Amino acid sequence: MSGERARPWVGDLVHDADTGRQGIVTDVRRGVYVLRPERGPGAWAWTSERPERLGVVVAREEMGERL
Repeated sequence: MSGERARPWVGDLVHDADTGRQGIVTDVRRGVYVLRPERGPGAWAWTSERPERLGVVVAREEMGERL
């Protein structure tokens, strides 16, 4: 990924090292990251208060290229 950002952001596909899951960042509220599974319903959303444990797998700018 070129032009790497310091932290993941909304729309990025990330790996959450704390849960061992991959998900898409859907919101950031007062430093708490809200994630949903890459595929499937959003009912299984979870949060992370440790953005340093979220590794960007695919940045949102590159997501369109995957579709």
